[in-house]
Amino acid sequence: MTFRKLPTGVQDILPRECRILGEVRERLSRAFEARGYEPVISAAVDYYDTYSKITNALPQERMFKFTDQDGKLLVLRPDATLSISRIAATKLPDPNVRLSYFLNKWDAQNTGGVKSREIIQAGVERFGEEGAFSDAQTIAFAVDCMREVGLENCIVEVGHVGYMKGILTGCGLSDARAEEVRAYINAKDGLNAERVLRAAGANEEALSAVRALPTLFGGAEVFDRAETLTKNTQAREAIAHLKRVHRILTDMGYEQSVCFDLGTGKSLSYYSGIVFSGLVQEVGAPILSGGRYDGLADDFGKHIPAVGFAIGLKRVLVALERQGRLPGSEAPDAAVACEEGAEGQADALAKSMIAEGKRVTLAAAYGEAALDRIAAKEKYLVTKTGVRQL
Repeated sequence: MTFRKLPTGVQDILPRECRILGEVRERLSRAFEARGYEPVISAAVDYYDTYSKITNALPQERMFKFTDQDGKLLVLRPDATLSISRIAATKLPDPNVRLSYFLNKWDAQNTGGVKSREIIQAGVERFGEEGAFSDAQTIAFAVDCMREVGLENCIVEVGHVGYMKGILTGCGLSDARAEEVRAYINAKDGLNAERVLRAAGANEEALSAVRALPTLFGGAEVFDRAETLTKNTQAREAIAHLKRVHRILTDMGYEQSVCFDLGTGKSLSYYSGIVFSGLVQEVGAPILSGGRYDGLADDFGKHIPAVGFAIGLKRVLVALERQGRLPGSEAPDAAVACEEGAEGQADALAKSMIAEGKRVTLAAAYGEAALDRIAAKEKYLVTKTGVRQL
């Protein structure tokens, strides 16, 4: 019977996972607040046109759509960063602000593996900031957040859309065609990528550069090789920017926590500069994803440079479990039961222990037998004549 099952791509979160998820949120919330990020919550329901009629329109098939009472088409929030950018551009008097959030977003096409249609995210956005130091701070904080939630051996993979975009537009491709090739490269479909490039009249030098993109991965040594592959100004400026970011990260002590990937396949229209992903070996998908998106707020009436990232909290739980770092379920500090007629004394005892910072379970059943069904470090039976610790 279908009412006992869930649709593909969604999951319930059971008590133990929910408790750990709450602990992860608390850790991140403290980290966000300590770095000066202000919390914000965008509406979970928005107009379809908000995401489909903008420059960086989202594919309609990715959105959960439904109709309002007035006939207008609505969607469940399909992208947290776009919704926060709308707030920054239309509702904040000072767009130079650092915001943090804990939000769900919905993607109708995520249906397998560690992907989910309902994505629980935490994230930060830095509005009104530009330059390599802002980018480096954001990447460093991404590393800090992964460590803060308890992950080990995490690394942030950094790229720059300007490098790939420079090579592709240098081949004479339009933005739309460049995005098409980017999608082919991301899907490891070199045959179709080369087909589009040859149709656009790309020369052999450009084709060689595109073929080399998947190999431009590693430490700072990839920069020199990347420079030899192209004379395109935009691509070379991207490399120069990554060099500055790398120097700052090294100076801040994060050199061992980052690597570089100039063939990274993120959207060339959504992102405007650096892009990065937080990875752990145990999970075959990014735990964290971010980058610079200076043009996102433009569609909402204001140009605000911005950089930020989002953390997939369900993927954090998967990673912690696979690393053997999920905390176990801990029994309450105390359990209290009572005989009939001593309910008030039992409630008072439980409240006094809670005030001391203890976690206490007050049994609903009467008598000593009620405590047999409760796992607790200490157990108390309250009678009309007093309290007895068992």
